[in-house]
Amino acid sequence: MRKTHPSIQLLIVSCFAIAPLTFAQTDVQMPSGAAISQQRAAVEKSERIMAAAQKRAGMLSQYLYMRDAYAADRKWPFRVIFNQYLSWYQTWVGDYEGARESFSIMQPPAGDDASSPLRGGAFKAEPATTVVAELAKGRQAVFFNENHSYPLTRTLTVQMLAVLREQGFDTFAAETLYETDIDAGLQSRGYPTSETGFYTEEPIYAEMVRSAIKLGYRVVAYEALSNATGDAREVEQARNLQKFVFKDHPNSRLVLNAGYAHIQEAGRYLGGVSMAQHFRRLTGIDPLTVEQTMLVSHAKSASDHPYYIAISNTLKPTVPLAFRDGDGNPWSLKKDAYDVSVVFPADASQRGRPTWLSLGGLRVPYLVRGSLCDNQYPCLVEARYEGEPDEAIPADRLVIEWAGRHAVGSDQLRESSDSLPISELWLRPGRYQLMVRDLANQKRQRAMITVRAGTEGK
Repeated sequence: MRKTHPSIQLLIVSCFAIAPLTFAQTDVQMPSGAAISQQRAAVEKSERIMAAAQKRAGMLSQYLYMRDAYAADRKWPFRVIFNQYLSWYQTWVGDYEGARESFSIMQPPAGDDASSPLRGGAFKAEPATTVVAELAKGRQAVFFNENHSYPLTRTLTVQMLAVLREQGFDTFAAETLYETDIDAGLQSRGYPTSETGFYTEEPIYAEMVRSAIKLGYRVVAYEALSNATGDAREVEQARNLQKFVFKDHPNSRLVLNAGYAHIQEAGRYLGGVSMAQHFRRLTGIDPLTVEQTMLVSHAKSASDHPYYIAISNTLKPTVPLAFRDGDGNPWSLKKDAYDVSVVFPADASQRGRPTWLSLGGLRVPYLVRGSLCDNQYPCLVEARYEGEPDEAIPADRLVIEWAGRHAVGSDQLRESSDSLPISELWLRPGRYQLMVRDLANQKRQRAMITVRAGTEGK
């Protein structure tokens, strides 16, 4: 089955704000009158490329096909759209730094921004885990948003699932999930596969779903089942939540993950209003909305919000932060649209991979060397939980390739002293099946490994 993604309308609407690093190579100035038609043509071309990639055998071959398509067309109208498609594949194969370089939405200051939380001393920074947990008490729904190309914005949600379950939250819904896989037994199976959803191909998202199941959440799909876009899609999503979550379980307590502004509680959105606004109208439930996409670091610091720069320079956070005043009221960058804003630490890299893959200390790095490739470069290294089959989305995966052609600089892995490429998987302590596949999707290596607290490797 070909994996299908949610509506790409957001690409057309917001592409003027996209500022990937790779655009610096472009020397074409887009004429304003032709922009929309050229973007639509770029979407059609991107869709054709992705469809062709998905016909190839194995994730590694698909990823390289996408990367080659990017390198083959340097025109701005194509790259402004295709960079997001490429970024999805980069997250799926664990190239998170490459994904951040490929697709980045600027966060300039805006007229509806609240005053800086650093101003006047009324607000104090606390770990976001603490703030969200306390704000969630007594709520019937908590909505988290994410940037689909930046899985950092999934890490706090994964960490919060256990805390919210202890508070009595019992249902987990995610925009990406396919109803067909819910019906096919995702809940009883206990792990996602490629049939589970679009973004769940990425290991952190898969970990979110897997964790929810292990913690005893009822997992629900709510994406629009029609081809609706804009406001019609938002309405359909809200109706699905009303039907699938609350119709037979009116006292359910819901944790929800969605993209970007689907969770905003005020203002216009895509020609209408957001899913969250329709949800509140239909159910009467006021969700706690946690904004996670605006106060993050970008590949180009010029794209960072000025508040983010000031907070990073002043507080130098090492964990996600949120702010509250002396009365416990949270701070939000967009105070009418979201209840609380999360400020993530600046990205730090270790052997070519971001250290936020630790998921707040839940996972540790596990060293892997190019010798696993059997001299067949590039190769794809995957680690699956013991007992899960080859079809399960791995706990982590990465590409090892010898220094050679690269779409972006971060594709190139650092080399160890013995001249073999090295990198690290990030895994919870436990037992895993390590699998290595070559470009033809053939299994080159298979071994059981034990990951303990601390750093070790193979």
